[in-house]
Amino acid sequence: MRKSLYIFTSLLLLASCGTRRGSQSETPAQRTFPRAEVPSIYTDSDSRLQWAATHYWDLFLDTSKAVNDTLNGLSMDALEQEMGTYTTMLNMLPVKDGQAAVEHFFRSLESFQKAKSKSTLFKHLSDLTERYLYDPNSPVRNEDLFLPFLKGLSESQFTLPQYRDYYKWQAKMCSLNSVGTAAADFIYIDTESKKHRLYDIEAEYLVLIFGNPDCGACQELMEAMSAVPEVVDLQLSGKLVVADIYIDEDVDAWKAKKGEYPPSWINGYDPGQKIRRETLYHVPAIPSIYLLDASKTVLLKDTPQERLLEYLRGV
Repeated sequence: MRKSLYIFTSLLLLASCGTRRGSQSETPAQRTFPRAEVPSIYTDSDSRLQWAATHYWDLFLDTSKAVNDTLNGLSMDALEQEMGTYTTMLNMLPVKDGQAAVEHFFRSLESFQKAKSKSTLFKHLSDLTERYLYDPNSPVRNEDLFLPFLKGLSESQFTLPQYRDYYKWQAKMCSLNSVGTAAADFIYIDTESKKHRLYDIEAEYLVLIFGNPDCGACQELMEAMSAVPEVVDLQLSGKLVVADIYIDEDVDAWKAKKGEYPPSWINGYDPGQKIRRETLYHVPAIPSIYLLDASKTVLLKDTPQERLLEYLRGV
């Protein structure tokens, strides 16, 4: 299990930056968030983390101890900080274990809502889960972890009927190219107008980026990867290849700026916009970053920049 410094930094960031002006955060909390103690039978750090993440919300969503208000006794700020801690812990788990924890969380939340029908907790926690695990700007976003929550929303009696089809579609998108599966192959054309396939690229690791030369965050990624010695060394040794693929329609604009990419990178475009048109990959925002191994198995999916760099530092 990779327990990166990045994740702990994200936790501190989320805890300190969670306040949103004009929200219920100005109301002081009526209770302290109840934390379950990990049973002593779990002695190693991995099993203790898994238990803690799985049962993170159990005491808070215990209806016998519920507080009679819309947020079950917490301020919005406090609720958001707990979501930050929880999603950070999820990202420290293997994907399957994290998904199981999210499934448990959703079932507990639904049970709470059934018992406390006037509470707005279901909506608020659903919104926070989406913002932390799905928003492109979240440092802990993870579509694989958001997927079981989406599946729950698509079937829940507490989801308005008009939104269920949207959640089903969103779940379908988040299920594409999951960690541990083979990445979808596609054709791209390089700067010399030569045609290639993704699976023709030979490297121990492949960073696949869906970007745009006018994207500020894409420029930041280029600079960040050039500033990490371990990443530079991996590229120089041939163990790591970086491929940036333009998937939008204005190919002339891409051609005009193709020289702005690092010369060591593979730079190409999708000639028929097949990646978007046939939804080979879900690209909610750019840059969308994947890390693949030599067999093109997905190691990181639509990952935040810092998580990618932390992973490559440890290779």
